[in-house]
Amino acid sequence: MDLAVLLVYAAPIALAALGELISQKSGVINIGLEGMMLLGAFFGMLAAYLTGSPWLGLGLGVSVGIAASLASGWFCISLGADQVVVGTAVNLFALGLTGSLFRARFGASGQLLSLPKLPQFFGIDPVILLMIASIPAVWWLLAKTGWGLVVRSAGEYPKATEAAGFSVNKFRFQAVAIGGAFAGLAGAYLSIGVAGSFAENMTNGRGFIAIAMVTFGRWKPLFVFLAAVLIGFFDSLQYLLQAKGVQVPSQLMLALPYVVALLVLVIVGKGTSAPASLGVAYRRED
Repeated sequence: MDLAVLLVYAAPIALAALGELISQKSGVINIGLEGMMLLGAFFGMLAAYLTGSPWLGLGLGVSVGIAASLASGWFCISLGADQVVVGTAVNLFALGLTGSLFRARFGASGQLLSLPKLPQFFGIDPVILLMIASIPAVWWLLAKTGWGLVVRSAGEYPKATEAAGFSVNKFRFQAVAIGGAFAGLAGAYLSIGVAGSFAENMTNGRGFIAIAMVTFGRWKPLFVFLAAVLIGFFDSLQYLLQAKGVQVPSQLMLALPYVVALLVLVIVGKGTSAPASLGVAYRRED
């Protein structure tokens, strides 16, 4: 299989997972990742379609992802609401909003949409290059900077972080916003760079897989990326088999990436060490 093609299929999950890694390191698990990707996919598609610029599409996708993550963060971080409940609400809101707007603007089908393509550099588009560069960048940001140290501390020992003079909630908001930017970019790339179109619920569980890949990758950027590439391989396998004339039930091929994600999570999930305060809202003690 062509490596460039494999990376294209892996990119939406890999980008979302790298952003989710940063968010989880701060202590916030973004169950609404699926919805943020879907919002990025729709509004990114819409901007690219109306302006003819894939760059504006990607930019709007990132902006929408950040806005959605900050809104979610307000409930989870500022108000201390249950992160699973808030994330589920984001997913349902995104599904309903994008579906309604899509049908209102384009009808029931988006197959006739024609989106501008991203430029290629040596057979690879810039988003793939950004994804590859993000692996060492995320590692460096979390492991080698003062900001990363505080973020990791907020996810492990928030009381100690606050005692050291840092605002836990402030750093969690920053981490969540970065995660939202990655999610929005992942969604916009899915519609613009991968599908070249949009369909209702086109993320189709990729956000949940990205969350699982963070656990599979043991919260390490390189391992998270490789896990996403594994899922991308099975996601693209159906097209490879079709090209070679191999007849395989389409339902089986569509389900295969999710089955693989579930299996690897069950196999490697035991014994993984998540941030100690992951999913736990922090309340400052006066």
